Formats: sequence, C-alpha cells, structure tokens
Amino acid sequence: MTTTTLAVLVPLLPFLGAAAGLLLGRSAPGFARPLAVLPTLASLVLAALVAARQGGGRALDAVTELTPTGSVPVELALHIDGFAALVAVLVGTVATCVQIYSTGYLRDDPRYASYAALVSLFTSAMFLVVYSGDLMVLLVGWEVMGICSYFLVGHYWETPEARAASLKAFLVTKLGDVPFLIGLLALATEAGSFRITKILGAVASGSLDHPTLIALLLLAGVAGKSAQFPLHTWLPDAMAGPTPVSALIHAATMVAAGVYFVARLLPLFEASRAAMVVLAVMAAVTMVGSALAALAQDDIKRVLAYSTIGQLGYMTGALATGDRGAAVFHLLSHGAFKALLFLAAGVIIHAAGTNSLAAMSRMRGLRDRVPDAYWTMTVALLALAAIPPFSGFFSKESVLGAAEHVVTGHTEHAPGAAGWTVLVAGLITALLTAAYAARLWLLAFRGRGAEAPDHGRQPLVMNAVLWVLALPSLALGGLAFRLLPDWFDGQDLTPTLTTSVLGTGVALVGGIVTYAAWRHTTALADRTPLGAVAAHPEGDAGLVEAEAIAAHRAAYGDLASAPDPSDPGRLLLGPVHRHAAAGFHLDAVYATLFVRPVQAGASLVRFLDREVVDTYVRAAGALPRLLGAAVRRAQTGNVQTYVSALLAGTVVLAVAAVLVAAGA
Repeated sequence: MTTTTLAVLVPLLPFLGAAAGLLLGRSAPGFARPLAVLPTLASLVLAALVAARQGGGRALDAVTELTPTGSVPVELALHIDGFAALVAVLVGTVATCVQIYSTGYLRDDPRYASYAALVSLFTSAMFLVVYSGDLMVLLVGWEVMGICSYFLVGHYWETPEARAASLKAFLVTKLGDVPFLIGLLALATEAGSFRITKILGAVASGSLDHPTLIALLLLAGVAGKSAQFPLHTWLPDAMAGPTPVSALIHAATMVAAGVYFVARLLPLFEASRAAMVVLAVMAAVTMVGSALAALAQDDIKRVLAYSTIGQLGYMTGALATGDRGAAVFHLLSHGAFKALLFLAAGVIIHAAGTNSLAAMSRMRGLRDRVPDAYWTMTVALLALAAIPPFSGFFSKESVLGAAEHVVTGHTEHAPGAAGWTVLVAGLITALLTAAYAARLWLLAFRGRGAEAPDHGRQPLVMNAVLWVLALPSLALGGLAFRLLPDWFDGQDLTPTLTTSVLGTGVALVGGIVTYAAWRHTTALADRTPLGAVAAHPEGDAGLVEAEAIAAHRAAYGDLASAPDPSDPGRLLLGPVHRHAAAGFHLDAVYATLFVRPVQAGASLVRFLDREVVDTYVRAAGALPRLLGAAVRRAQTGNVQTYVSALLAGTVVLAVAAVLVAAGA
C-alpha cells in the first residue's frame, strides 16, 4: 500500500467510525465503544507508518482537482512534511487515549454513543487540517472542528453553564473565522492557488502585493481558534464540557490548529515585519496575562485552561521569532503533558463524583485516594513548569533559545523587537507557570479543604491511560532534540546555556516562593481555628485573621465546609488577585462594547418590527376589511331598496347635468 493511500485512510477511518457510531449508537449500543476506539487506534497506527516512511525527508505531495471552478481551483491535495507527520502522530495518540479513557469516564452516560462519534469526527477533522495541502480543504476541517466543539462542550446541555459555554465557544471562534476566510480568499487571489506549495512559492518570489494585510486577517482566525489574546475568553468557559473533551481540545485538536497553520505558512508572515511584531505582542500579552489568571483560579480545570492559553502563547512566540521548529516541538511536548494533566484532573473529579468539586480550595486527602493521578500529575506539572529533565524543559527552552537568537542577531527571520518581547515575556511566564503549577499541586494533594465523598476506585482504563501519557511527558523532550532534528528542518534543538539557566532559575524561584507562601498561609490558618476566633475574636488570632475566619463562618457555617484558607494565590498576587480571578474583566469589557449594543440594537429592531412594520401590515389589511363591510351593508337583498337607490342616483345625475349646462 502506497504512502499516499495510507495518508488518505488516516482521516477517513475516524470519519467512517463517527458515521457508523451516529447511525448505530441507539439501535446497537454495544457497538458504540468498539466504533469509538478501533478506528481511531487504526488511524494512529497508519499515521505512525506514514511518519516512518516520510522519515523527516522530502515532503510527500499528492493532488487531484476536485472540480473546475473557473478561477482559482480547489484541489484535494496532501502535503506531508516532517511537521505534519509528527503532529498527526500526536493527534492520533491523544485521541486514542481520550477514547479509551472515555469508555470508563462516561460509562454510565446515556449519550455516550453520540459523544464518542463526535470525538471521532473531531479527530478526523484535525487529521484533515494536518495533512491537507489545499487551504480550502484545510478550511473544511477547521470549521468541522468548530461545530464539533460546540456539541461536545455543550454535552451536558441540561446545565446552563454548558449551554452558554458552547454558544460562546462557537461565536467567539466564528468572530475570528470571518477575517480568516477573507484572508484566505485574498491570499489565493494574489497567489493564484489555494495550494500551500504554490502559495509558498509565490511568497518566495515576492509576488504577493499585500502580505501584511493578509497576514493580519489570518491572525484573527488563529487568535480565535488557538485562544490567543484578545479572542481567548471562550477557552476557560469551555471547561463546562466533559473532561476528556477538554484534554482533546487543549492537547491535540482545535487550539493546536491555529499554531500549526501559522507554522505551515510561516514564510508568508515573515514577509511582513509588522505582522511578526503583532504576533510577538499577541504572544507576550497572552503568556503573561493567562499565567496571572491561572494563579488566581480555584477550579482545577480553569487553571489548566489558562495554562493552555499561556503555553500556546509560547508557541506563537516561537513563530514570531521565525522558528517553526521550536513552535512545533513545544506543540508536541505540550500535547503530551497537557493531555495528562486534564485526564488526571478527570480522575480527581471522578473520584469526587461530581464536576462541582473541581474547586481546589475544597480538596483534601486526595493523595492516598488517587495515587495514580497523584504521581502522573506530578510528572506532568514538572513538565509544565519546565523543570529538567522533563519534556517541557527542552521544548520551552527551544522557544527561549529562538528568542535569544533573534536578540543576539544570529537570525534575521524576525525583527529584534519581536525577539526581546518574546524573551522577556517568556521568562516572566516561566516564573508564573512554576508558581501556579506548584499551587495546583499543593492545593490538590496537600489541601486543607472539605474532604469530598469517596466514590471508590476509578476504572482501570482511566489510570492506565495516565501512565501511557506519563512516558512522553517524562522522556519526549530529551529524546526529541537528539533523535528528531531532521524532522524540524534540520534545526539543532540542543538547549543553550544562557536560556537554560535563566528559564530553570526563574522556574525554581516561582516554585519555591509559592511553597513558602503556602507554608505561611497554612501556619496562619493553623493558628486561627474557628473556635479560637469565636472565643477571642480580636485576641490571640489577631484582627486580620479573625475577620478572615469570621467571613468563612458567615459564608459556610463552619471551617469543615469552607474553602482552603491556605491558598497562597491571594498572598502572591495581592490586590491583583481579584482582577486576575475574573480574567481581568475582559468578558465584562466585551459585554459593554459588543454584547449590550448588539442586544440594544436587537431590541430596537424588534420594537420597529412589532410597532411599525406590523402596524402597517395590520392597517393595510384593516382598510379593505372596512370597505368590504361598508359594501356588504348595501347588499340587503331588498329589490325596492335597490330601485330607490337607482332613482336617487338618476336624480343626482340629472341635477348635476342641469347645473353644468346652466354654467356653460
């Protein structure tokens, strides 16, 4: 079987599995799990074979014209280089793990069959994006992922949070997709083709007239799909969906699509220095802002959601320095440990028996109850914090190293301003990332909140998947920079001394400071139990502590049900905590600038339609009815009345004729 045939089967098999799952899910529920797992697993195997045959060498291209268009042709094209081959393996691995995990996580869910089918369709769409060599075909996968995310985020549609989150995710991403589509059409018009290879050829020859405008239009869609500032607000709310869906969206589909798209067309963005600076600023604001927000969140899934936004900022930052190898390297590494983080969080939520107990301030005694999640999440958090030798250290260091190369003038692919922006923001984010990773670990596994009810041991498949993903989280980075340089344009991914020391140093500082703050708040909480404060409200406990405990008592009744008072986030962030917890009020800003004016405009249109247009229509119908009623009154059926009216009319006409004649 040829490599092209194998590559075609990779997105086709999950699509067929999704179609079969939707058709047979209700009538034959016993087939739902095999139809979910086996096609995805087969696609993973085929993607691995394609990667092995491609081997990081010359790109595989195959094309056939779909239909004559009369202008720019749309072609069913494959373009598989080293990046595409590796990303497809990541997609297949995470999707397979999610499908297997979901068989345990959603084993009692009555809508499991439709859920699994949508996950398969989601996976198929991402495979299409990865392998596509034509931008219009890529757009199909891009948009199918959008509609799948709408249904999957809203899986628990009975809850208002899920309904609102799914609608928000759909609308915000579509807001970016409108300029994205315009940019694609403008790009194809100037390049004369939707084929990626021909577009890159046009960029190399300098035949594009408006590269800055096109690049900025495309970045709007990337910001929406990959949750970059200012279109990132949908991603934290999307946590209302099932946790395995969160793992899939954050690790290997949807949000990775925007980064991958820019990596595909990076020469286009490099053709505009303004676009590269905009990309760098977008990445910097995203990195720092999301890390601060993550440090203030209480829900474990929202912490991870903001973490994903920040790590995507690292990837876009690497692209802003002109280094797509570093961006895709971090994409692969992040996909492994972020999938592990979400699925481990799912084990914690499953152990508590309800999604509402995902608040870290209410967790207690979980280390002994979920040992698999404890150890694997520890590995994933160390990778997230970029502590050597875990995978995140190598991939994040490659991003910082790429920024350093721009700053020191070793590369001319990006302006120096972009390099400085990414480097400074990357180091600040490394400090904050280690801080919120340490906070999550301390509150989740050494927390002092109310102990959740024990719902027993989790299904074996859930814990097994955690250990499978722990392996690449631990070893992928160390192996990749030694074994896979040919897959990354022959680029050397070996860590450099300066950025390694700086990145690791600030990460250690962030973790140590957070631990010290936690120890301080824990000691403070130990000295101020509720009974002591009640007995001595302003004595031994002190005024500040008394007010704090009194507030807990007023809100929760007793300390046993109160949130964990040892949360170091408030101490670390100080007055910024309130704003960071609310995502710096960006949703409120959007509500003021866009939502309320649109609602006001809709209310005005509704008023005009009801009071003006409907009134006119009703009046237009009322006049014929009145005339008809008047005429109907004259139709009495009495012949004498008709003759009398005829004579009266004749007399009137005669008098009128006499008067006219007299006047003449």
